[in-house]
Amino acid sequence: MRAIAVERGDSQPRLIEKPRPEPGPGEALVRTLRVGIDGTDFEVIDGNHGGFPADSDHQVLGHEAVGVVEASNDTDLEEGQLVVPTVRRPPNTANEFFRRGEPDMAPPDQCLERGIDGAHGYMADYFTSPEAFLVPVPAAFEATGILIEPMSNTEKALEHASASRSAFDWQRDAALVLGNGPLGLLTLARLQSEFDRTYCLGRRDRPDPTIDLIERLGATYVDSRETPVTDVPTAYEPMDLVYEATGYAKHAFDTIDALEQNGVGVLLGLPGDDAFDVEGGRLHRSLVQGNKALVGSVNSHVTHFETACETLSALPDWFGDALVTDVFEPAAVDDAFSRSPDRIKTVIEFGSR
Repeated sequence: MRAIAVERGDSQPRLIEKPRPEPGPGEALVRTLRVGIDGTDFEVIDGNHGGFPADSDHQVLGHEAVGVVEASNDTDLEEGQLVVPTVRRPPNTANEFFRRGEPDMAPPDQCLERGIDGAHGYMADYFTSPEAFLVPVPAAFEATGILIEPMSNTEKALEHASASRSAFDWQRDAALVLGNGPLGLLTLARLQSEFDRTYCLGRRDRPDPTIDLIERLGATYVDSRETPVTDVPTAYEPMDLVYEATGYAKHAFDTIDALEQNGVGVLLGLPGDDAFDVEGGRLHRSLVQGNKALVGSVNSHVTHFETACETLSALPDWFGDALVTDVFEPAAVDDAFSRSPDRIKTVIEFGSR
């Protein structure tokens, strides 16, 4: 079968041939339809995040996938059913996080992540998975099911942010998303129904498709070169929620200044080992006296995938087509992984139902 992988010592994904996997007990064989490309894939390719499967000279990429059950084996799934796989798997046998159905809460050394860290991904004609890690989705998601995994990360992050404000009557009117990549734009669309005013921060010049999409959603584009995060309260207004999706370490601390009284910032980006000075005492006081919170969030699990499916179903009909700007067949791997400012979301299409 065809697969897109990066080999040890290489920094360019290649189209390779691999044997079709055989499902084990409790596993289904899934025929891949589409796989999304995101920033994590580039971090894996560049060797800045994740790791190769043990005893493998390559890593099959891809963690945002939608496929159809080809062989249900001994599972309760139906052949022909559309499914989206989750990302995390137990390293050997299930540990406490997997046993209690919370793999997204496991530390990095107690889980594998398909297509990212220690396990092959979904960017291949077929993959196998235990039934517990396959989420059935409606047939309408054949083209846009690749958006469910990233949106599930947002669902978890917002769930945890809201939980941190659950002890009082949290008044929320304004939200700021840091980052106008695919995850930031998905989140911005998600927030439209909960906040009166939304903003999205980026570093793009007009004309730009992400700015067009931000404004089509009814949000305000904030150019960080003109208005840094710390200046947002003065230039616009203090924020009840800040969602960080840039991976720029300084934004974690800048978020404190951007928050309104009782506000919460949720951090999803994974920065490098950046070092810089911060006004620790002032920021500490702001957190305490402002009843503010910062929450970190990574990954998601089945319930978040199910909620993401509902959220995406409620978004405007035009949104998915506007977000997914480029679709490539596997043979066009070089073009698919080229970095272009004219793209928003790129997808590899292996087949159709």
